[in-house]
Amino acid sequence: MKQISFYQTIVVAALLMAMPATITAQESELTLNDLFVTPKLTGTTPSPPAWAPNSEHFAFSWSEPGNSMRGLWISTSDGKEARLSSDTASESVRDIVWADANTIISLRGNHLWQTSLSQGNDIQFMPVEAGASNLAISPSGKQAAYIRNGDLWLADLPSKENRQLTEIGIASLSSLQKGRYSRPEREIGPGIWSGPEYKWSPNGKTIAFHVVDRREMRKVPFPDYLAAETNPNEVRRSYPGDPNEIRRVGLLDVESGNIMYLDLPDPHAHQIIDFNWSPEGALLVDTASDTAVERKLFVVAPGESQLRGIWRGVRESRMYTSFGSTWHPDGKKVVFLSDMGDRYGLYMIDASTSSDRPKLLTDPSYDVLSAPTIAGNTLFYAGNGVNPYEQHVYRLNLSGGDPQQVTRLSGQNVGYPSPDGRHLVFMHSNDNSPPELYVVSSEGGDPTRITHSPLPAFTERSWAAAEYVTFPSLIDDYTLHARILKPTNMQPGTKYPVLFGPVYSNTARNRWAGNYSLVQHLLAKKGYIIVQVDSRGSNGYGREFREEFLLGFAGEDIDDYASAVAYMESLDYVDPDRIGIWGSSYGGTLSVYSLLMKPGLFQVGVAAAAAVDPIFFGTDDVAIVRSPQTHPEIFERKALNYASNLEDKLLFIHGMQDHVVPFKTTTVLAEELIKQGKDFDFAFAPGATHGWSREQHYDRYLFGKIIEYFDRHLAKPSK
Repeated sequence: MKQISFYQTIVVAALLMAMPATITAQESELTLNDLFVTPKLTGTTPSPPAWAPNSEHFAFSWSEPGNSMRGLWISTSDGKEARLSSDTASESVRDIVWADANTIISLRGNHLWQTSLSQGNDIQFMPVEAGASNLAISPSGKQAAYIRNGDLWLADLPSKENRQLTEIGIASLSSLQKGRYSRPEREIGPGIWSGPEYKWSPNGKTIAFHVVDRREMRKVPFPDYLAAETNPNEVRRSYPGDPNEIRRVGLLDVESGNIMYLDLPDPHAHQIIDFNWSPEGALLVDTASDTAVERKLFVVAPGESQLRGIWRGVRESRMYTSFGSTWHPDGKKVVFLSDMGDRYGLYMIDASTSSDRPKLLTDPSYDVLSAPTIAGNTLFYAGNGVNPYEQHVYRLNLSGGDPQQVTRLSGQNVGYPSPDGRHLVFMHSNDNSPPELYVVSSEGGDPTRITHSPLPAFTERSWAAAEYVTFPSLIDDYTLHARILKPTNMQPGTKYPVLFGPVYSNTARNRWAGNYSLVQHLLAKKGYIIVQVDSRGSNGYGREFREEFLLGFAGEDIDDYASAVAYMESLDYVDPDRIGIWGSSYGGTLSVYSLLMKPGLFQVGVAAAAAVDPIFFGTDDVAIVRSPQTHPEIFERKALNYASNLEDKLLFIHGMQDHVVPFKTTTVLAEELIKQGKDFDFAFAPGATHGWSREQHYDRYLFGKIIEYFDRHLAKPSK
């Protein structure tokens, strides 16, 4: 740690003495510019940690407040000593792997860097091909694989030579490399929405990889109006019922370069959830149909390519593929995440027989929220056993006993156990604190905080604490749950406007949500009450509540918002004539359909990137709407069919490079509203994608439009 001089101490003391006046001035006003200043108020989010093989240290990338470049940080397993270990002149650290217990290899720019714990040095070690990513070390620690342009490459550390291992990658159709679907025609890597990349076998002789081929998907233009001349900019982007990506698993012999592909069924209609090697070299392959109806686990014996099914689960009402699996340390059993019961749980099955019935390992009273991780002889997982709003890390001794809660900090906790299972690094955030790394003994106890990311301008402010409430559904017997942020200076006898948003499922959560959280806090400081509801489709309330969302988009979940409005209107400090709704993606869908299906429920709505025509949903959306061939009635639920119902104030926001929800769909609805003489507003961003809320310049501009729209129509009581 740096030493502070006597002079610096005097200066700091003087600043602290002046701080109350400064804080008062700051607290009196918070602006949109404050939220999107560079460097960002919340600082840099630390990367997930990479543990040393002997469990004595872990490494992560991070930058201290005010710095822009991610450095390499190393901490002891107990968190008592954490230090910056990288050359401050080097480029930002992207990937981190341990070659051995003393040596870290990290990817920075187009070079691998080598950091030695014993010698305390950090040196630029060898070049790699431009565009390298997804670094993974071989079991011997002498080779590092990486992906470049959809192919696997090998960096040989002793010789410092690079070798291309595959010739699979085919460049994207798109000349504008932005947007979810601007992906290679064929590549080694994840699918558009999910999937593994590649993994070394235990003996280092084979690499299992995930290859995605998109050449059978339809070509869809997303015009680039910012080019010198309008560029059609075609991408591969299918609709429900169309051919999807072809996803396959290959086995690469590292020495010879020979590849064997596994004969997985229906690769155009099934996704690869994950694959993992057993200690003895058997490969576990976890798959699910795009509709989510079917789940299968396969095993490939060491040195073979023949698939053997060990478990199959089918349920027509399933709509999520939130699964995961791993090998038991004995290499004979498999632990996997499944929704066979009312709650998501972890199950164990004997992989040597296909007739074994899965055994539930976890508590059936709450949901397991993560794939299983096994460290030592201990199973780690995330769950909502405390309440639906929080996520904690639990441990279970595989030798027997009951699950034990490891994390205790209220909020969202994501865990990364040490290889020996004795320590747990976890990423923690809550309603008013962005993500930070902590470490704790897996036996429990007080955690040690590793990072302090926000700038003083963030930590010196007060941020509203959320309240969590329940209220009855107006249409059935469910109890609904909501998260509420209130202005900190509410006055007795005053009625306040209410904003629902950003609306979506799984939003009544004690966690930090990036720009959305910052904007919510700004709106609360401006005098709005902020509400988020766990509508149908959310986890934490049982299978029936979760799966009622199937084939029911913008249906009974809107009734949940109507129930929430009725609850809020029952409070004496809420103005029932000043209630708004906003959201993006499906949250935008909810906003549009709420105004069209229940006029007057909300006086103002802002719909960003709203999916308003199911015909143009993505192939992944077959899990919630199926296809026009099987459920044609669902695809008649276009928003324009209800355009005549618009009575309230509505603002559309859309990025013209949104591949997930095509800009075209909003313009078609806008044209119908114009024909019917309806009044509405529109804000567009020529180069913004579906992720506009995280894109520099577009975030500031479009969030500004949202806030201005609500201020114009809801900030003051109507006369």
